[in-house]
Amino acid sequence: MLKAALIGLGAMGSGHLNNYHRLMKEGKGVKLVAICDVDPKRLYGEEKAELNIATDDGGATEAFDYRRYLDMDEMLEKEELDYVDIVLPTFLHAPVAIKCMKRGLHVLCEKPMSLNPELCQQMIDCSRETGKKLMIAQCLRFWPAYEYLKSVVDSGKYGKVVCANFFRGGPTPMWSWENWLLTKERSGGCVIDQHVHDVDTINWIFGKPDRVVTSARRVFDTSYYDACATTYFYDDLGAVITAQDDWTINGDFKFTMNFRVNFEKGAVVWNGGDVEDIPHDGKAFTPQLDSDDGYYREMVYFINAVTQDTPTDRVPLESTKNTIALACCELQSADNKGMPVDVKF
Repeated sequence: MLKAALIGLGAMGSGHLNNYHRLMKEGKGVKLVAICDVDPKRLYGEEKAELNIATDDGGATEAFDYRRYLDMDEMLEKEELDYVDIVLPTFLHAPVAIKCMKRGLHVLCEKPMSLNPELCQQMIDCSRETGKKLMIAQCLRFWPAYEYLKSVVDSGKYGKVVCANFFRGGPTPMWSWENWLLTKERSGGCVIDQHVHDVDTINWIFGKPDRVVTSARRVFDTSYYDACATTYFYDDLGAVITAQDDWTINGDFKFTMNFRVNFEKGAVVWNGGDVEDIPHDGKAFTPQLDSDDGYYREMVYFINAVTQDTPTDRVPLESTKNTIALACCELQSADNKGMPVDVKF
């Protein structure tokens, strides 16, 4: 039975916590023994870190006996752990992951890997030096809709990609601790924090582009960019590939992510519900996919990798570092008013 600690109880950390409740109920070979957050309201508040979880029938609750810490170093000193799950602001990913690996712990770290490729490389070097597993939680690599898209691209069943468009957007993240998400030096803005999902998807499915052109706009004074659109140029592929992100869509608009990919002989479209597979010469159909989301499935994958001592080949560290390098190329293009930037990594 693996012993794990969760570090960070913000919006994403609370989601990880709920998944640990489920994983423990299902007997997935992990026990969450400790949780840590610097905010006592989050750490002890019932809304964010409830010790009990209701049964599926709405009846009695099951108690979980993890311990709570306001100080990470105290937790690391007192607890016997196999791995930590880091769900902290981006600027803390590298130093905290490195500290934990040097203490002999495996690390599951939320995306983005870090703010720049140099910090990513420090994380990679530490993983190699210590022999401890480090996996970045790029959840779309485990999201059934995106897995299906990759399978269609890889199989070539519809021929080459003609045009692909990815989008995500929603309300401004005003809820973050000390407003870190809207602080350039801490989050990297929407490009590094949110758009990075689609950057990683494009890197994962299509590989390194030759050039990128990005237009972006800053809306909030402390932020970097809050809306962006990128075109990815592949000299060999010849497809039109774009991705757009906007976290300034407020009011009644809810967060959404979607994609549309057209091939020579068909298309795959996803708007957050069922995937639609559309052959050009036949009737559209809905493939049957796993009902679990990528957040849950990535955690199961990492737990199995630690338990069985297998590599995390779905998310190689060099690949997730390259995702950050690619996002930084986009920032360079945006900083220069859409100047094309050659991608070199």
